[in-house]
Amino acid sequence: METYRRPLVAEIVARLEQPPERLVAVFGPRQTGKTTAVRQALRSIRRPWRMVAFEPGGADDSSDGASDEPWRAGVGTAPGPTARLASASRDAEWLVEVWERCRQRAWQSRAGYVLVLDEIQALRDWSSVVKALWDADRASGCPLHVVILGSAPLRIQAGLNESLMGRFVSVVSPHWSFPEMADAFGFSLDEYVFYGGYPGAAPLRASHEQWHGYVRGSLIEPNIERDVLAMTRVDKPALLRRLVELGASYSGQIVAYNKLVGQLQEAGNTTTLARYLQLLTNAGLLAGLPKHTERAVSAKASTPKLNVLNTALMSMISGYRFDEARSDRTMWGRLVESTVGAHLINTMSSDGHVRYWRDTHRRSAVEVDFVLQRGPHLLGIEVKSGTAPPQMTGLNEFSNRFNARTLVVGQGDIPLDQFLSAPATEWVDVT
Repeated sequence: METYRRPLVAEIVARLEQPPERLVAVFGPRQTGKTTAVRQALRSIRRPWRMVAFEPGGADDSSDGASDEPWRAGVGTAPGPTARLASASRDAEWLVEVWERCRQRAWQSRAGYVLVLDEIQALRDWSSVVKALWDADRASGCPLHVVILGSAPLRIQAGLNESLMGRFVSVVSPHWSFPEMADAFGFSLDEYVFYGGYPGAAPLRASHEQWHGYVRGSLIEPNIERDVLAMTRVDKPALLRRLVELGASYSGQIVAYNKLVGQLQEAGNTTTLARYLQLLTNAGLLAGLPKHTERAVSAKASTPKLNVLNTALMSMISGYRFDEARSDRTMWGRLVESTVGAHLINTMSSDGHVRYWRDTHRRSAVEVDFVLQRGPHLLGIEVKSGTAPPQMTGLNEFSNRFNARTLVVGQGDIPLDQFLSAPATEWVDVT
């Protein structure tokens, strides 16, 4: 993975080549290669840099021999490459000292300097500290670029929106797409459908036991513990954990909150489940798609369609092995549909929407797997993974009612691999 460069690397490079008018915020789900992408970008620019990590065990690095810990004035020896901080605690005071040292290097360097703060969400009140330091730099014109990145979208986005509004540009690191996994790891289309887009798990797919253990122990559990439970108030953590498993097992299906409540032990009310589902969406695990309606208020109150944001979660929870899943037409169909749903959710722009549609006011209910809406553009999508001719009843009804375009993915208008090679915005914006 170190040699493969995702498109977001070029975006980070472009930001760092501009004057430091705004912070660069790189965020996204855990294990999507944010730190690797930033390192690749740093090695592509002509500015010296330093990266410091705030999580326990995180390694520091720099391009100019900077020490792992900054020198504290009045403590120890004079500043130099071997000087150490008296306290190993990485608190606000530590960040201020790191920042000040990088300021000095930025003034001394003709090219300026770049400071990268990795897993910044681990620092309490980080956004307030960064705001004060950044505003001071803008007032003095200091040529110091600052990049912040982290694996907890809940905390990162909250800090950006509360304290740093207008002071940053965002670079999102989403789950890996099929073309990326194919180019970097030689994934076939079927492997991507089953194993999903986690680059760290890709080399382990030859051993189901190792892959399964890695996804649960190194991806899912840390995601829940560090990126949800440690970052926001969750009164019933056992309920949230169970919702992850149940939601993954129901991925691709429309499930009423009342039904979920009936299957969860120690369940709260439907409002609690809706909030927990939103937390899991923000963490890059599980989404609940609303129903497409002509009234936005009705959509928010609708029964959700569950969809994992990375099919590795669904495959891991299912207990199926790769060959077993491919042999089970029902399971494979749900995996394919969930793959399409995850792709659409992960690649839709912030001004677009991904929903589903269903009409029960008929003798037999009709539905459309996914509905994309962006401005005046509306697209209904049906996913077909089998060999039987697709049934167009739902798509035809949707098209007639909403005057919308329609598309059949898989055994229809667009092959699955081709569909997964373009973001959601490209499909919905076609006129």
